[in-house]
Amino acid sequence: MTATHCPYCALQCGMEIGPGLAISPRTDIPANASGALCQKGWTAGELLTNGERLTAPLLHGEPVEWDVALDHVAERLSSIRAEHGPDAVAVFGGGGLTNEKAYQLGKFARVALGTSQIDYNGRFCMSSAAAASTRAFGMDRGLPFPVTDLAGADVVLLAGANVAETMPPFLRHLSGPRLIVIDPRRTPTARQAWLHLQPTPGTDLALALGLLHLAVADGLVDEAYVAARTSGFEEVRTSLASWWPERVERITGVPVHQMRQAVRALAAAGGAYVLTGRGAEQHAKGTDTVTAFINLALALGLPGRRGSGYGCLTGQGNGQGGREHGQKADQLPGYRRIDDPAAREHVAGVWGVPADSIPGPGRSAYELLDALGTPDGPRALLLFGSNPVISAPGSERIAARLGALDLLVTCDFVLSETAALADVVFPVTQWAEESGTMTNLEGRVLLRNRAVAPPEGVRSDLDVIAALAGRLGHAFPADPAEVFDELRRASAGGIADYSGITYERVAAEKGVFWPCPEPGHPGTPRPFLDSFATPDGRARFVPVQHRPPAEETDEDYPVHLSTGRVLAHYQSGAQTRRIAPLVQAVPEPYVELHPDLAEQLGIAPGDVVRISSRRGESKAVARISDAIRRDTVFMPFHWEGANRLTNPALDPASRMPEFKVCAVRVERDS
Repeated sequence: MTATHCPYCALQCGMEIGPGLAISPRTDIPANASGALCQKGWTAGELLTNGERLTAPLLHGEPVEWDVALDHVAERLSSIRAEHGPDAVAVFGGGGLTNEKAYQLGKFARVALGTSQIDYNGRFCMSSAAAASTRAFGMDRGLPFPVTDLAGADVVLLAGANVAETMPPFLRHLSGPRLIVIDPRRTPTARQAWLHLQPTPGTDLALALGLLHLAVADGLVDEAYVAARTSGFEEVRTSLASWWPERVERITGVPVHQMRQAVRALAAAGGAYVLTGRGAEQHAKGTDTVTAFINLALALGLPGRRGSGYGCLTGQGNGQGGREHGQKADQLPGYRRIDDPAAREHVAGVWGVPADSIPGPGRSAYELLDALGTPDGPRALLLFGSNPVISAPGSERIAARLGALDLLVTCDFVLSETAALADVVFPVTQWAEESGTMTNLEGRVLLRNRAVAPPEGVRSDLDVIAALAGRLGHAFPADPAEVFDELRRASAGGIADYSGITYERVAAEKGVFWPCPEPGHPGTPRPFLDSFATPDGRARFVPVQHRPPAEETDEDYPVHLSTGRVLAHYQSGAQTRRIAPLVQAVPEPYVELHPDLAEQLGIAPGDVVRISSRRGESKAVARISDAIRRDTVFMPFHWEGANRLTNPALDPASRMPEFKVCAVRVERDS
């Protein structure tokens, strides 16, 4: 038996792999210490034996030897850089890559390629919460407390999170508290709630402002905490004047008595948490929306107290670690800003290059994808661990941009929709075929151990990076332990300091929390108990104001579309749509409509429905349910189609696209 972790979400449940790739849950990992796994975890072994696995590099669709493919890519990269400059080559990473891969990818882009054009698909996941947490607390760590702390709370508010489907074992930690769920749909999570607030899509920010207005008006603010541990509250207090509850009810559709019930429950609790998820964050105002929920938590005195707090539910398997070590456009390892001179000097010293040779900030994820193949944009793209033809907003446009490139290179284990467009595809290892670290939603660094040998002809992403770097004149290690040792040195002194963490410690202690600045340090499970990571140690209130969605409904597009995940599938579906039990559970995309809307449109269960937005059109089978609002339809995004419709309008701070609401027209397909 080999002890490892699930290949899917950021809970990173512990599992063991036995003979015949049999999966069994571990009971020594806090995330799923009860021995729970979801349907995806139980079937994860089938990823390794999938009949669609690639086992040889593809060059223009034909199998070739590794050296042929690597030589071709290196030659094309060199010629494109020579003709058009280093920023003509771009790199796109993923939130499912190990810490070692994320680190090496950022170094490869900036040292071997000399390009500023690197970002990753976590920009579509965590960026709004990260931006809001950084400006409020001085640090972005999804949960700045162990997930096991939640079980002892009296009340937990979940804003835009459907954990019953996205990370089912997480519910084991919520069996004790009373749940308040904010979601336009009565999801499986909302059905378990003590109180369900069901706002109009795109109005979460107004709702959060209304909740805080009530806390102030009803005398529920923890004034002593606010005075001792925060700054900026008076400006926020003043900014709330126009958000009286009756106005908020008109905007959101949430009754005033439910808002008051929610605020009073949070304020009266001995221990309470406010948690946000993608439903609140994936908006063109997602940073301000999360900020408003943080302001509510601060006013009630929750963050930085044992047994209470604010946190964000990270989605992708390494969504936390993936944004800490340099594959983001604006960051260097250790969660350092790339425009910080001291950060550049430190990392340059580890890399053995002049600090001024490290490029500055590049384009964010959508802006990078949208610039591909344009006169001023990159002409080549190396893509690791992502499938933007399915996952990017306005996906038809992104597919066209990928098609305009001079060179597209992907690393994948199957011929995903994006890999099918590539000039070169490198077949790479899966989670149980390699070792490496992941950082889960708590900031706990975990070790995935290699359990089985990969198929013949398959190499790791680190091997690919090292081989390409070598052909470009740079020596990069491919051994994950060696890469992690360098990552530790590069992160030393940064916000996300891993320098005291080793593979041996992680294995022995079942995970180590960052920051961990030296070998004898115990790690930091609750970083805000004494002070926040701001210059004065105080959390910062930030005044924000609601604004409508970037695209409102009208006569031509009268219905809101919201998108999300379902239990059986994960992200773009490249993995789960190839596992028979998961396909049997949910075999095809669908559109969920309220019975009243379905009757109005003459749509019956099982009918094919055409959904149109200003960006594209999609078809799906109708599911009729009173769990959704009458003015809204829902589509899962694991198949090609949903993101043809979504709006790429970007949050000005986080550059998060507005995935969660756009205007559509819904018709029965003739």
